[in-house]
Amino acid sequence: MFKFALRTVTAAALVSAAVVSAQAANPKVGGAAMYENKNIIENAVNSKDHTTLVAAVKAAGLVSTLEGKGPFTVFAPTNEAFAALPAGTVDTLLKPENKAQLTKVLTCHVVAADAMSMAIAKMIKDDGGEHDVKTVGGCVLKAKQKGKMITLTDETGGVATVTIADVKQSNGVIHVIDKVLLPKS
Repeated sequence: MFKFALRTVTAAALVSAAVVSAQAANPKVGGAAMYENKNIIENAVNSKDHTTLVAAVKAAGLVSTLEGKGPFTVFAPTNEAFAALPAGTVDTLLKPENKAQLTKVLTCHVVAADAMSMAIAKMIKDDGGEHDVKTVGGCVLKAKQKGKMITLTDETGGVATVTIADVKQSNGVIHVIDKVLLPKS
């Protein structure tokens, strides 16, 4: 009887741990649940922290691309990251006549691979502390490990930190970052 009760508790504990683990697998982003069975755009539109990014993706005409099969890794800057750009930058980029420049900036946040943070960390370690990340937009980001955090240095020397990693999508993964990555002028 005692063994049976112990097994029942253990099984219940395992089920509870599995539920917690499943819930923790995809963190909330911008207060919204992120679903592995939805694509990057379907999830991003629900994040209150990524309204500027979503507007920029729409203005650049990249919605259908990021809804596509992938796989994609998107380093997703928050609204605060866009707000930290010099005054007027976002408004200027969103103008129709600047679509090419906006597209370049946005595609410098996208990698044509499904790169989870552990894989990125391994590449950094294997490359002696810094790994070149080639983006869809032709930018080369420098990935480094700072403690448990991954940082990305853009082509202008700006450094973004991954603040929420490994947000799985049906067509890739999102890593939330705290700075907009910029290409060389």
